[in-house]
Amino acid sequence: MKLWYDRKSKDPTYFIQLGVRNGKKTTTKNVARIGKHSELLKITDDPLAYAKEQVKKYNEEYKKENKVSLDLKVDFAEKIKATDALTSKSTQRNIGYFFLQQIYHELEIHSFFKNVTSDMKIEFDPNLVNRFMIYSRILNPDSKLGAHQNLSLYYEQPDFDYVHILRTMDIMKDHYEEYIRHLFEKSCNIIKRDTSVCFYDCTNYYFETEIDDEDYVDEVTGETIKGLRKYGPSKEHRPNPIVEMGLFMDRDGIPLSMCITSGSDNEQTTAIPLEQQMTKMLKGKKFIYCADAGLGSFNIRNFNSMGGRAFIVTQSIKKLSDPLKEAVFNDFDYRLLSTDEPVSLEHMKNFDRFDKTNEGLYNDRAYKVLTADRAIDTGLSEEKVCKNGKVRNVKSKAVLKQKIIISFSRKMMEYQRYIRNRQIERAKKLLKSLDPETYKKGPHDVTRFIKRTSSTKSGEKINDRYELDQSVIDEEEKYDGFYAVATNLDDSAKDIIEISSNRYKIEDCFRVMKTNFSARPVYHQKRDRIIAHFMICYTALLIYRILEKKLNMNQTHFSIDNVIETLNNMEVANIEDMCYMSTYTSSQVCTALNAVIDLGLDKKYYQPKELNKKIKKISK
Repeated sequence: MKLWYDRKSKDPTYFIQLGVRNGKKTTTKNVARIGKHSELLKITDDPLAYAKEQVKKYNEEYKKENKVSLDLKVDFAEKIKATDALTSKSTQRNIGYFFLQQIYHELEIHSFFKNVTSDMKIEFDPNLVNRFMIYSRILNPDSKLGAHQNLSLYYEQPDFDYVHILRTMDIMKDHYEEYIRHLFEKSCNIIKRDTSVCFYDCTNYYFETEIDDEDYVDEVTGETIKGLRKYGPSKEHRPNPIVEMGLFMDRDGIPLSMCITSGSDNEQTTAIPLEQQMTKMLKGKKFIYCADAGLGSFNIRNFNSMGGRAFIVTQSIKKLSDPLKEAVFNDFDYRLLSTDEPVSLEHMKNFDRFDKTNEGLYNDRAYKVLTADRAIDTGLSEEKVCKNGKVRNVKSKAVLKQKIIISFSRKMMEYQRYIRNRQIERAKKLLKSLDPETYKKGPHDVTRFIKRTSSTKSGEKINDRYELDQSVIDEEEKYDGFYAVATNLDDSAKDIIEISSNRYKIEDCFRVMKTNFSARPVYHQKRDRIIAHFMICYTALLIYRILEKKLNMNQTHFSIDNVIETLNNMEVANIEDMCYMSTYTSSQVCTALNAVIDLGLDKKYYQPKELNKKIKKISK
């Protein structure tokens, strides 16, 4: 604060004036009136010196208590400034993204863009563009154009053109593998990454178009490039072209790597190429590959039996060989997972679960281990002497060692039967009003329980009769409560089943990207832009998971909806360019965020320079 008075006046009035710099604009406000020169002569011989002394006291008090009194004049007749804008916009500014910015900066993405653009002549900052595209994807998911139109929502008021977004996406795609590797390496400096188990799964995203992408020939290499948006089995069962996403995550549910492939590709073919890249990224570190049955093919299991790696994949009991299937239902050699004590399936299926003494047993599992080694072709040949004395070359074969852990849960059995019984009731209702002309049997819907029998007499019309197929119901009930995992590890069954049970975390990653981050619809048609779009979504997921990990380490656990809602609500209002006032309330999430990332965003008022300092502190 400083002293202000009209130096040309013969009887000036002395004021204590506060100057505030908000961006490029400087605003001054008189915070206190000391008095007129003639008035002060009654109490002092030197009014100017007295006024300077009062300013000094105000500054000392301001530094000590960090507060100041302002006289605010409000003109209720004043109108807002007229503009040519089509719609009105809020003047409030979001500061919740500061927490995301802290993690973004710790990932050192700015250094990545600095390196890859060092030999480019560009007039915009791709790091700035990427930064706010990621914040937008987390807080206000929209198209790239929509995100550009909403840049005024953020405190920093970033300034770049829409074409700069597209150019940044091109840069990202051109350095795809470097970008993914950079994110992993820098994330290891923020939190400890547990890559002892790497979970893998695939999903796909459909496009609102009926025309898939054609294959084309690369003009430089002459290679035929397969179109990206292709027809394939959609997870949402949509009749539209799709693209495939493969995602690896670590044991904590934090993404490690990803790939985007053509929608018509078999998802099993995506695992090994991406795993080979990730093995290089992990610098040969050993890990366990964990996936569901659809991504646990023989080739994938064989690949993960080499190089010190191992595998844990779910196994369909229905697809086991007859001898193994017989061993599953043979009520012999089953043990409790918790204590390893012998137990029978008969007892597990029939004990009184309402007896409190059986509560532990109800939540427990029975298990047994089956050896299921398989012969594999090594690609080599060897000489073999036949019975007739002749020598011929035959293919050499090795053995893929694996075992299958079968577990049975009474709780799961009852849940599956509850679901099936509801489906059977629906099938019964369907039988009452079934139109034979529209009857179509699906592999997973309730009509699988309905069978049709046709009968006729000589020369008469065929009569169709529909009824419940009890044989199908009985066959499905055989597998209720059973769960199988194939592995080449020698660890305990309990540890292996526990690892496999964490596969839900990767499904949650897909749910977050599709639901919370609105990864689709994708408003792009070019291959490179589509891939870059998912790179932005991947980075947003990584940043959020790191934030979530920090909160969990602080023993504070919140849903993603609660965290994003809090970050969105953390807005400030400009008070006459003098200060910013928080328009959000305190909450458990807000308190926890400020505890794990010390930015002090829990105050009622902020000076512009204070918020600017926070941004500079983050960017150091």
